[in-house]
Amino acid sequence: MIRIHLSRLMGERRLKIADLARDTGISRSALTRLYYEEVERLDLAALETLCRYLGVEIAEILEITNDDELPKRKWKGAD
Repeated sequence: MIRIHLSRLMGERRLKIADLARDTGISRSALTRLYYEEVERLDLAALETLCRYLGVEIAEILEITNDDELPKRKWKGAD
């Protein structure tokens, strides 16, 4: 599972989703989904923009965790 640490990074900087959307041009709905870790796909341009804006590396936003920590999802079309 991939964890997204955007909420922590924003909290440390006291940023609101609306501020980040205004400053980066990334849609508020896309940022909200990232903030709550509800995304299935991630736009690489948006990820690069977030890294540059926050002054962090990709590894500070995204983290791979052990699969046994969270329930497994069943993919559509999987038997």
